[in-house]
Amino acid sequence: MKPKVFITRRIPENGIEMLKEHFEVEVWKYEHEIPREVLLEKVRDVDAVVTMVSEKVDRELFDNAPRLRIVANYAVGYDNIDVEEATRRGIYVTNTPDVLTNATADFAWTLLLATARRLVEADNFVRSGEWKRKGIAWHPLMFLGQDVYGKTIGIVGFGRIGQAVARRAKGFGMRIIYNARSRKPDVESELGAEFKPLEELLRESDFVVLAVPLTRETHHMINEERLKLMKSTAILVNIARGKVVDTRALIKALKEGWIAGAGLDVFEEEPYYNEELFSLKNVVLAPHLGSATHGAREGMAELVAKNLIAFKKGEVPPTLVNRDVLKVRRPGFNDIQ
Repeated sequence: MKPKVFITRRIPENGIEMLKEHFEVEVWKYEHEIPREVLLEKVRDVDAVVTMVSEKVDRELFDNAPRLRIVANYAVGYDNIDVEEATRRGIYVTNTPDVLTNATADFAWTLLLATARRLVEADNFVRSGEWKRKGIAWHPLMFLGQDVYGKTIGIVGFGRIGQAVARRAKGFGMRIIYNARSRKPDVESELGAEFKPLEELLRESDFVVLAVPLTRETHHMINEERLKLMKSTAILVNIARGKVVDTRALIKALKEGWIAGAGLDVFEEEPYYNEELFSLKNVVLAPHLGSATHGAREGMAELVAKNLIAFKKGEVPPTLVNRDVLKVRRPGFNDIQ
């Protein structure tokens, strides 16, 4: 009898087809998020679950899933999962790094350039007919934005995605500075990047890109005090997690001109609506699209499947998050009656 896996949202078919060879697969077929009470019911008899960042995987869920042995998160971040509790119970947790790195770095640059050059404002100006109504074909002062080439980019978080953002910055002839928990001498040498304390980075950067995981230390790390350190011409780009930025402080910074603009792909709650923030013209907004390319999402689906299949075979999953779980339980479903 095949072990049972429940997938909380439809993922690309390549991953589902791989899983069907080894698992009894059930997929939440609706576009909207699975209601919490339904999720708790669905996991009662599953051996594995594939989750999205929007699902809270905590003690309550584990209590409702006595057979659960592995959680495969369809994301690189896993702040939605109580990893410590999973480890204590011998439940494996995996994620999907690497396969979405380039797509997310590309999107950081999409936000950076769109914000710097006021692209959304300009698009609305043309699309609404305002350009035609004004009757001005071209003006030396129309939609002036910020220069990008040759400027200073500060990257907060210098893991795979942060480094990929930096490699693209090199092509723009930029000075690259970064902040991270530890220095990366090899990458510094490769890219000519400089390590800076966070406060210095914020003071010196023309563009600040956030690429850190959400932890206790990074929660609201960009607050009013730190936003005031930034240049009035600077632009903030957040591709990390929404709670890394204090939204109320950011709104104040954008309204009062402490910074020139912001490009946001993530928010403190998702889905999200904030009339005050969304009415501002100097912010570009996206609904968590960092990895939204065919290649990246299919790569994530394949990696989810590889993790689950490896576990079923009694092998350590390729992208195991909680390696301490190996001391608690061996991989595989053999202990389930």
